[in-house]
Amino acid sequence: MAERAVGNSVVVGVDGSEASVAALRWAARQARALHATVVAVHAWQRPGFAPYAPATARPTAAEQRDGAARLLTATLREVFGPQDDDAVRAVVAEGAPARVLVQQAQDAVLLALGRTPHRGHDEHTAGAVVRACLEQATVPVVTVPGNRRSVPAPAAAGTTGHTVAPAPRHGARWTCTVAG
Repeated sequence: MAERAVGNSVVVGVDGSEASVAALRWAARQARALHATVVAVHAWQRPGFAPYAPATARPTAAEQRDGAARLLTATLREVFGPQDDDAVRAVVAEGAPARVLVQQAQDAVLLALGRTPHRGHDEHTAGAVVRACLEQATVPVVTVPGNRRSVPAPAAAGTTGHTVAPAPRHGARWTCTVAG
C-alpha cells in the first residue's frame, strides 16, 4: 500500500500543466497559512500498447517511473527553486490519477487540483480526474484554474503577497518518494 499524507498536510496533484503549477503555488500559500506541509503528488500509469507494437518501443516501468519523478522534480523546481523544502514532500505513485490522489489525500486537510478547460468547453468545466476526485474525496477539494487572473486567494487572512520560494540552500536538490 502506498504511503499517504497524514495529519496537517495539503495534497496537490501535479501533472506539469500550467493549471497544476497554479494549484501547487496556491497549495503552498494555503499550507503556509495553515502551518501545514505540502504533499505534491504525481500519479503515473503504464500505457496500454497494441500487441503488434515492437517491444523496443515500450518504455520499462522503471523508465516511466523515472520520467514521472523528473516531471515532478522539474515542477517543484519551477515553483520553489532548486532547493529541497522541509515543508514540501514529493510523491510519485503508480496508478489511476484520481484513485492515487484520493488515497493520498485521505487524511489531509484538503486536496488541491489544477483545472484546465477542455477544448470546446468553458473554463468552469472540470476534467475527468477533477470530477472523480470531487465525487470520491473525503476531504475538501479546491480546483485552481490555470490562468493567473482567477486563482483564488488562500482561505486564511494575511497570506496574500507572500512569496512561495524560500531562500536557496546551495547544493541541495529535490528528491521524490516513490510510493507503492
